[in-house]
Amino acid sequence: MTEALDISITKAERSKLQDINLENVPFGKYFTDHMLEANYENGEWTSIEIKPYQPILMEPSLAALHYGQAIFEGIKAYNTNDGDPFIFRPLDNFERFNKSARRMNMPAVPEEIFMEGMRQLIALDKNWIPAKLDHSLYIRPVMFSTDAMLGVRPSDTYKFLIILSPTGPYYASPMKILVEENYTRAAPGGVGFSKNAGNYGGSMLAASLAKEKGYDQVLWTDSTEHKWLQEVGMMNVFFIINNIAITPSLEEGTILEGVTRASVIQALKEMDIIVEERKINIDEVVEAYKAGKITEVFGTGTAAVIAPIKELNYKGFEMHFNTDNYKISGSVKKWLADIREGRVNDKYGWMWKV
Repeated sequence: MTEALDISITKAERSKLQDINLENVPFGKYFTDHMLEANYENGEWTSIEIKPYQPILMEPSLAALHYGQAIFEGIKAYNTNDGDPFIFRPLDNFERFNKSARRMNMPAVPEEIFMEGMRQLIALDKNWIPAKLDHSLYIRPVMFSTDAMLGVRPSDTYKFLIILSPTGPYYASPMKILVEENYTRAAPGGVGFSKNAGNYGGSMLAASLAKEKGYDQVLWTDSTEHKWLQEVGMMNVFFIINNIAITPSLEEGTILEGVTRASVIQALKEMDIIVEERKINIDEVVEAYKAGKITEVFGTGTAAVIAPIKELNYKGFEMHFNTDNYKISGSVKKWLADIREGRVNDKYGWMWKV
């Protein structure tokens, strides 16, 4: 637990909550009454405050708009059966946030600002956490450069924000996925492992082209051969082949080290399922499919948690999977939900009380 932090708090005069039905909220559309803001100037973080959610005034020459120094995280808070709000594995997200900051040549955010600021913000807006299955409070920390001048160099000033959004399921239905052969999400030595804005902006064209063909997302491949699998959309991917869970290795630095990915790996081990973190290429997947050895394919991420995949298309070859028969991914999702919602003992210390 971090030390108490002296944060200036200005409360909203009226809550927007009375105008929103939390029983049916889409992902990322509504935001709570308050946000946290801090500024980095002269080598230190200052002006730490929680205030009503509001627009930000910025210069047209804002460095982030021109040179892309912007990173973010995705975290979730849940209400337990006792009604107490808890955040799921926020320290892991804090560490990954600063790992992204280092790669993007940005200053680290101190733990007391990130963690204690988040705690106080959620404590203020805890009534926004939906009390419904598969619903949660999505937490979005973000940092971006704020120098108001042009020139390709690291900014001297930055802004750190945390905003909150009540949310329901991200992917409501099993997905159809197109294996990407032309565009590249990440290459060794690049920024694929960091959660920076450019990774997401650069992925949108391929995803849009796939949607025009009737697919929900793409399965990214390597930049050289377009054979070695990376992420599916913005999620980590798992294949159950011969009752072994296989997920692409993080070694090359092209894949985000997902907090949900790590949680799923632990869940699979609890279920006595062998997990292999290794390189896997699309030819191996096609061969295993033709041999009838693939029983499940699914994505994992903070927003979706578990996203079943019902179809993969590679060079026109369609691989269909009956998601109604998926057992492992469903068990993993329930295992995680039981921990997050307080139905079982949190022996890993993942839940951080607000």
